[in-house]
Formats: sequence, C-alpha cells, structure tokens
Amino acid sequence: MLWKRRLGFEGVTPRAKHSVFQLRIELADVTPAVWRRVLVRSDMTLAQLHDVLQTAMGWENGHLHAFTIGGARFGPFLGDDDEPDDLIDEEEVFLRGVLEGVERFTYEYDFGDGWEHEITVEANSDTDAKLTFAVCIDGQHACPPEDCGGPHGYADLLEALADPEHEDHDEVTEWMGGAFDPYEFDLADVNAELQRRR
Repeated sequence: MLWKRRLGFEGVTPRAKHSVFQLRIELADVTPAVWRRVLVRSDMTLAQLHDVLQTAMGWENGHLHAFTIGGARFGPFLGDDDEPDDLIDEEEVFLRGVLEGVERFTYEYDFGDGWEHEITVEANSDTDAKLTFAVCIDGQHACPPEDCGGPHGYADLLEALADPEHEDHDEVTEWMGGAFDPYEFDLADVNAELQRRR
C-alpha cells in the first residue's frame, strides 16, 4: 500500500513470538490528570485499540474518533461522501505494523468536544504469556462525562459541582444524575469490562 511505503511501515512483519505493547494514555488538558496504562496485543487492529481505549478510559463510544500516527490519520470508514481523502481505514492496520519505532501518537475522541489523548509507547516486548485481548495495569482518576464541552467545559463542570453556592450547581448536579468524583478509579472494574469486550 502506498501509505505504508510513504510512512516507512512497509516490510514490517509479525514477530515470531507473541508481542505486547505497553501504552500509557493520558487525556490532554484536564485536571486532575486522567491516565491509564494498558498492555495490548501487537496483532490487534487500530479499530480494536479504539475499543480498548474507550473501555479503559471510561468513554461511552458515542462519537467519532481518529488516530494520528507518524503524520498519517486513521479512523473508521463510514462510507460518507464527506470522508477525508487521506483517512486510512483503521480496520486494515495492525499495531505491529504501525507502532514499530513509534514513541508517541494521538487519539482524538468526539470532534465536537475535542478530547485528545496523548499515547506513549512505553515498551514492546515478546512474551510467551497469553494475553487474550488487553489488560489495564495502572491508572488514575475518573473519565469526564460525555458531552460536557471538552476540557474547558469539564473544568467549569467540576467548579460548579464543588461549590454548592455556585449558580450552576443544582443544574449541573441534576444533569450529572447525582454525585461525581473526579478522583475515582477502579482498576478491577476496568479490567472486568475489558474482558467482556474481547
């Protein structure tokens, strides 16, 4: 494929052993910092990695998304006439072929709110252990609620929730459906959900 040659991914072959990437995902421009560390199979597609990121971070998968890796943009093919000409189908791209030699890349979710995730490739190692899909090994803090207006809207939401005297406190609390703890993170719950997705 032309994009492989252009970006230097051509000729990458699977490793003989089972290969696993360790990725650290951090949501940009939010406080408190929201991040996860996951192990994923190298024979996973970018479309499958999208599912892992949605689950590990705590998103609801209700919006469009795209990866940017090495100057190329990857995402789902929806069959729209408005599809960008340079978009590469994420279903056709395996991690072992696109992440070899890559240190960082980005994942954007919900183009309206603009949630950008900065992903660091911390390790790529061969292992005899069987990783059936993905596992989250660490992380911190709750994912922002969907449709809250991106990082700026999330900051406003947290301010309103924290102050009972804030003019928007009651409205935001009702919209949230109750209490929201931005410091909450349950590793066991994340991994249970990842196992249901495999």
